Amino acid sequence: MTRKEIDTPHGPARVELHCAEEGGAALLLGHGAGGGIGAADLVAVARAARDAGVHVALVEQPYRVAGRKAPAPAKQLDAAWLAVAEELAGTWFDGLPMVFGGRSSGARVACRTAAQGQADAVLCLAFPVHPPGKPDKTRQPELDAVEVPTLVVQGERDPFGQPEPGPHREVVLVPGDHSLKAGLDALSRATGEWLGRVLRPLVS
Repeated sequence: MTRKEIDTPHGPARVELHCAEEGGAALLLGHGAGGGIGAADLVAVARAARDAGVHVALVEQPYRVAGRKAPAPAKQLDAAWLAVAEELAGTWFDGLPMVFGGRSSGARVACRTAAQGQADAVLCLAFPVHPPGKPDKTRQPELDAVEVPTLVVQGERDPFGQPEPGPHREVVLVPGDHSLKAGLDALSRATGEWLGRVLRPLVS
């Protein structure tokens, strides 16, 4: 495991790199609004990805590196994420297919930046379709805008709603709520299988 700070337009981001023995692709994972890269679902997915032959970069946004708890505005999150992705694509992950991913707020960032960052696929953990109790304030369009293969892993009792499947999008429900802690085994299986399937044509 290697840690590295990467300059972004909004301050340094911190990246924790976990390399697979024979990695043929890379997965960038972002954290939720109030949490960090040590979240149980991110750790489980990082392990499953490495087992599937995928390098992993856990990305800590600049506001967290600076010690702030309140998340930065969406445009700042997206700009910082794209700066990190560009740096990694030109260094550690040069020439490799890249998957953008994250949990909750990090999943939204991955969706919003997928096209500009030329991601080959998107992995969403606990995508917050709407604020709890406010289904009219939907973020479904962020998912719908993604045109590359997408997997959404959602807790069956997630108060942030359930995303709809789409032409490029698979939705897997696992036990538990927004934290996904009750469904880590199912999450790992679904993620490892999906990564292997969608990346196989790109790395062969």
